[in-house]
Amino acid sequence: MRALLSVSDKRGVVEFARDLAALGWEIVSTGGTADTLRQAGIPVIPIERVTGFPEMMDGRVKTLHPKVHGGLLARRAHAGDRAALAEHGITPIDLVAVNLYPFRETVAKPGVTFEQAIEQIDIGGPSMLRSAAKNHHDVLVIVDPDDYPVVIAALKTGSLTPGASPGLRRDLAAKVFAHTAAYDAVIHAYLTQDTPGWPERITLALERRQELRYGENPHQAAALYASPEPGIRDLEQLHGKELSFNNLLDVDAAVAAVAPWAGSDAVACAIIKHTTPCGIALGRSPREAYERALATDRTSAFGSVIAFNVAVDRGAAEAMRDLFVEVVAAPAFADDALSVFRDKKNLRVVRVPAGDAAGWDYKRIRGGFLVQERSHAARSADEAGWKVVTRRAPTDAEWRDLRFAWAAVGVVKSNAILLARDQAAIGIGAGQMSRVDASFLAIHKARQQGHDPAGAVLASDAFFPFADGVEEAARAGVSAIIQPGGSVKDAEVVAAADQAGVAMVFTGIRQFRH
Repeated sequence: MRALLSVSDKRGVVEFARDLAALGWEIVSTGGTADTLRQAGIPVIPIERVTGFPEMMDGRVKTLHPKVHGGLLARRAHAGDRAALAEHGITPIDLVAVNLYPFRETVAKPGVTFEQAIEQIDIGGPSMLRSAAKNHHDVLVIVDPDDYPVVIAALKTGSLTPGASPGLRRDLAAKVFAHTAAYDAVIHAYLTQDTPGWPERITLALERRQELRYGENPHQAAALYASPEPGIRDLEQLHGKELSFNNLLDVDAAVAAVAPWAGSDAVACAIIKHTTPCGIALGRSPREAYERALATDRTSAFGSVIAFNVAVDRGAAEAMRDLFVEVVAAPAFADDALSVFRDKKNLRVVRVPAGDAAGWDYKRIRGGFLVQERSHAARSADEAGWKVVTRRAPTDAEWRDLRFAWAAVGVVKSNAILLARDQAAIGIGAGQMSRVDASFLAIHKARQQGHDPAGAVLASDAFFPFADGVEEAARAGVSAIIQPGGSVKDAEVVAAADQAGVAMVFTGIRQFRH
């Protein structure tokens, strides 16, 4: 029996080859893999002895040869294929273990040139994998090092002779085609990333990370799949029970909520319920930011997900001790903070890099996807495009709070109104069918929690279609408003603000979050 091993990821390959050799297998190998096996004292036939050609063109050509692919594709029970093998002196290859050049990892590194990226496009590897997978009835094909022990165990029992164990052979072959499809998708995305307009086709390469207990409700089965770009695949759980479907949705929303302040000197905390903030604030420390965010709406914070844009210290952890929290997410945690959290066995603690998510934003609809650029309006807003449209301009203190409120309202479900004072939300109206109702709800929630809206600022994620929302805010004492503008009733809206002495700023940018 002959095996061909050619791997970029050399995890376990020495042990695998040693087990194969002990079972009497002949091993053919290429380049660096052959060197690794020789250094481990494992007999290896170099690929050039099989093909009769040296590896050439800096390794671009080494396995693209009939003596390789004939050995992989020949059907053992087919008389014509057996005759062709004999006529051309081709030895069958019964097992292939190949994994591919690290293209995704290479292009993720800063400063990688286009030429360097191109050289990490594997040609021979996918070709061998596909040939072996097509002929999986006769050829074992392994693309994942984690499958080495499974294959060795089956070989030792004699259950993997050609044609035997069709289920395992097919599973291994299916894994190959999933792997090469994902590999090609990453290359396609890289080559089209600077192409103007939208590509004709988008291939989503999703890797299952874990099965979840259930989905949004207990009667729904669910699983977590990660895409290639940074984000959920970088999440690391440090403590607590398994993350649920709803936990993951809220973690994503929570990290997005503090993203506007990633990399700044500001310390931000967001408290999330049902993917929208019930509290969000800045502070001089994680503890202060948390306490100010909690003050927005202490009632709704029960059972929440909490995120920070900085490392969580012991002080913040102790401040959260008495609140029932589902998840705490941050880019880092101090050891003494983790020791506090470990007193709560069910609390999930996850490390997630700070900053905006990469890639496109996908919205699933029946039979398709809506695809859009991610909105970074609150992160990269050019204030030069903002315009004071009322007779009174905001004071310096109001400007500071307007900037905070505009960044914070972008992660609130539309229709969204957010009241803020001293860079902390004091009232949030989210997910309402009319903007005046959102204004009413934000004011009601503020008063319900003991906050006085008088002197606060207000941010609206979209324009006011009528003056009624502004009038509602003015009656409560709101002193300044920031909104996109663009309504056919803008003149009436501005007039209502002027009549009440409210300063108003148009940003020219809408921040809907459906």
